[in-house]
Amino acid sequence: MLSEEGYETVEVKSGAEVLRAVPKVEPNLVILDFKMPDMDGIEVLRRLNSQGHKVPVLMLTGFGSASTAIEATKLGAFDYVTKPFDIEDVLHRVRQVYNYQSLASEVRKLRAELGRDLSERMIGNSQRMQDIYKTIGMISQTDANVLIMGETGAGKEVVADTIHHHSNYRNGPLVKVNLTALPETLVESELFGHEKGSFTGAVAQRKGRFEMAHKGTIFLDEIGDMTLSTQRKLLRVLQDKQFERVGGSTAVKVDCRIVAATNRNLKEEVDAGRFREDLYYRLNVVTINVPPLRDRKDDIPLLTEHFLVKFRYTPTSPPARISEEAMQSLVSYEWPGNVRQLEHTIERAVIMARGGIITSQHLALDDTEELSFIDINQRLQQGQSMPEVLAEVERKMLIRALDRTNNNRHAAARMLGIDIATLERGLAEHRLSGRAAVEDADGER
Repeated sequence: MLSEEGYETVEVKSGAEVLRAVPKVEPNLVILDFKMPDMDGIEVLRRLNSQGHKVPVLMLTGFGSASTAIEATKLGAFDYVTKPFDIEDVLHRVRQVYNYQSLASEVRKLRAELGRDLSERMIGNSQRMQDIYKTIGMISQTDANVLIMGETGAGKEVVADTIHHHSNYRNGPLVKVNLTALPETLVESELFGHEKGSFTGAVAQRKGRFEMAHKGTIFLDEIGDMTLSTQRKLLRVLQDKQFERVGGSTAVKVDCRIVAATNRNLKEEVDAGRFREDLYYRLNVVTINVPPLRDRKDDIPLLTEHFLVKFRYTPTSPPARISEEAMQSLVSYEWPGNVRQLEHTIERAVIMARGGIITSQHLALDDTEELSFIDINQRLQQGQSMPEVLAEVERKMLIRALDRTNNNRHAAARMLGIDIATLERGLAEHRLSGRAAVEDADGER
């Protein structure tokens, strides 16, 4: 196909032959298989780099895992194609090599020794996930701020973990801050620390999360919930790499990478005056959009197998198995709670199936769907009053909000647009504890 398109090609059959041929042929492009008889494509890439060869490489692989994708990109691969592949797609990518040599040069600079365990937490072979792997590989050797956007439960924290693991800051700490879990009065103290006597209860000087993250990464989860006052102080950290503790006047300097995440549309928040525009552009140097699970259903079987291995009926039990019917149910479901909901569903199903074969009955997806639907006509025919129906709606919204925020009451209150006191009163009125609400949302548990 390449010859018919006018390219001159040379074929070799092993990694060793690649290493011998490249200095002689001096090709414009190497199309390299990942799996070869003597050494894999990653090892060939590594040796080409160590020998100083700057040739663009297009990887062909049947193993589209996170670690393979990120490592190939960091070692200088221009791109990679997962098998089975479309011939026209390969041709298009070959043309890109010649059209974007500068991009290939930048990508080849992104090299690092990397481990495999953490990166394998990012699971998926879908194109959307492959794009995320490539982005992480390309930013790995920079200190650029990263904004991760996606729905609750889509896996933003796992992306942040992987960014840190493959960054120049990987030997430092990874400090995580869930901003929805902090009362507004404590956010600044938690982030920037406080001096002794700065407020009632401040009996000693305390370091904040930014100081703890020095020479590492700080992950600010749900940054869209940050107050304007705290946003102003964060902007200074981004601009000057320094801040003062609450009640203090001495500047504290820090060197850390900032990774932020949100399930909100920050541009809309800026337009509404709830988020500073200058902070938005400072954070939005690199954006990674994590797709909802319903937009990458091809990954559901892989994720399911991962969770079956993770959640065994007993520590010594083999992984449970899942019937084709049950797998089809998982693939066809819309997953409003995304990967987190799938994880909880599989954990429950393993328990209900006692570690045996999981069927559709063990998944209880109908119970979850019922929470989102109330038949008004049926309620009227049954003679229910408006207060009764509204009470049912309120109860179901409380259950769903707690479920989607992993039982975090402050986060649930923010999601529902109410204060924490109103949430607590609602839970008391409907006789729901936080744990009971999660159990109700998932069915029997």
